[in-house]
Amino acid sequence: MPAPERIPARSMSAADEVTVLTGPAVPPSPPDLKVLDRGELTVRGRIREASNAALYCMAEYEGRQVTCIYKPIAGERPLWDFPDGNLAQREVAAYELSEATGWALIPPTVLRDGPYGEGMCQLWIEADPEAAPLLSLVEADEPGNGWKAVAFAEVGEGRTALLVHADDERLRRLAVLDAVINNGDRKGGHLLPAAGGRLYGIDHGVSFNAEDRLRTLLWGWAGEPLTPEAVEVLARLDTALAEGGPLATRLAELITAAELDAVRERVAEMRISGRHREPSGQWPAIPWPPV
Repeated sequence: MPAPERIPARSMSAADEVTVLTGPAVPPSPPDLKVLDRGELTVRGRIREASNAALYCMAEYEGRQVTCIYKPIAGERPLWDFPDGNLAQREVAAYELSEATGWALIPPTVLRDGPYGEGMCQLWIEADPEAAPLLSLVEADEPGNGWKAVAFAEVGEGRTALLVHADDERLRRLAVLDAVINNGDRKGGHLLPAAGGRLYGIDHGVSFNAEDRLRTLLWGWAGEPLTPEAVEVLARLDTALAEGGPLATRLAELITAAELDAVRERVAEMRISGRHREPSGQWPAIPWPPV
């Protein structure tokens, strides 16, 4: 567990629940992927809570339809620590790396043209309303059985509560993926538990920075040994990221050369340490707002 970090009161209360998007939950078949990539996009609405333009769309191709999220590059807000007009590519890069792990933790994502120009298009995932909670606030100094501690949160009137996440193997895999891609924004609302026990992560536009930018709510395993499965996955990634490797070639089209080298370095460091990454202390470890 990292050193306790206090979270201001307005972000969460003991009654808060994670808010998630809704849409199809079944993993797509190959024809669905073709629809996502080639289908005609029709905008049906806008996700107003999103920090960048995020449009709810229907894609149709050869009589088939899928619902999806389309984030046009033209709707991206400039960020001081990322190249302008590059967040969509990072979303696709995160998906490609997720696929290389074999864990399929990110919904199918493509880079394509749309009604407002080129952008990221991602299959819309529906959260399972019956899924067990993944995050909680408890008025205790230690997490209960089946939970991992993250940080202390201010909940008002001078009281604090312990923010915890589930000791869930799916979350643990996602923590490894986030460490590799240097995810700068792993919030509770970016976790989508879907039907059939699947778990997806979304919103990876601020990933792959060459500098340490890891901000996440999944610090519960910080410093603990990696699972044998994770060690094996990191070994596969190491091979795929080698110069001329399939993953390296694809990522080189989406992120900078320095960022690709940083991905290789993070994988190598985790293989050498054999442990989950810990907060560096040089960058805020918890995303704001955390939900």
